[in-house]
Amino acid sequence: AWGADYWQYYEDSDQITSAEVEEFSVSKTIFKVVVTEDGEKIIPTDSSGIEVGDRIRIRLRIESKQNLEFVHVKDMRASGFKPINVISKYKYQDGLGYYESTKDASTNFFMDQVNKGVYAFEYDLRATVSGDFSNGVCTMQCLYASEFSSHSKGKRLKIKN
Repeated sequence: AWGADYWQYYEDSDQITSAEVEEFSVSKTIFKVVVTEDGEKIIPTDSSGIEVGDRIRIRLRIESKQNLEFVHVKDMRASGFKPINVISKYKYQDGLGYYESTKDASTNFFMDQVNKGVYAFEYDLRATVSGDFSNGVCTMQCLYASEFSSHSKGKRLKIKN
């Protein structure tokens, strides 16, 4: 016989702490993209404010301690951001092939195979509305073994006019 217990409750998404399982972990870092004479430069959002019109780069980092199959990564997006790339397509970045699909409130990544190792991939957003927003969490889960699930911590962002 098989059984499972689930505990479900409501929490502000910026109050969520990261959950790591033994098999893998996922983290999310938010950068502001600044164009200089030397080219693009990325600055962590903690050290500089975000203003309407700024280009933001989201970096997702996956660390897997074993080979995984059929993995779904869902990255929630603050409502003050709009995606720059809205066309869904297959991509290959940092040794990882995945299908990227942009939705209203999230960007989804579907991977057939995630081999043991560390992977980082990025996508860009544009800050469009000023305000105080909860940026949500990034969730990683094996589709056919849903007990393997992890998520990043939540974060609060302020976009200035």
